Amino acid sequence: MAATGEISHIGKITDIAPDFITVQIVSESACASCHAASLCGTADAATKLISVPFTLGDWSVGQEVDVLLKRSMGFKAVWLAYAIPLLVLLAVLLALLGAGLGEMASALAAIASVAIYYFVLFLFRDKLRNEYSFYIKER
Repeated sequence: MAATGEISHIGKITDIAPDFITVQIVSESACASCHAASLCGTADAATKLISVPFTLGDWSVGQEVDVLLKRSMGFKAVWLAYAIPLLVLLAVLLALLGAGLGEMASALAAIASVAIYYFVLFLFRDKLRNEYSFYIKER
């Protein structure tokens, strides 16, 4: 991570279109870099493709670049994906238990409320996609 208030990942350009550059990043777990990872079998790595708005520069397919996102956007993503759903789950569960509903019904209603929350996020995906803009710079 860069010290300039940005989240940075190393990526490789896989495609260049007139409007977007597609960059592949590999997210590795902490074990993936371990020298014994091949023996243990718990190491995993996920490949992600990110579309970055085209910026002027001398870009070429296969070029290594830094993919950057403002750190504040990363924190916002954590809140939207993890913190708020947890708060919704706990609030609904505790409210229904306090109202005298049974444990099973309260738990199912709490899980359903989180599902509804994620469905609402899904409905606003285009708006959220416009807020999270990645950009690249040469390594």
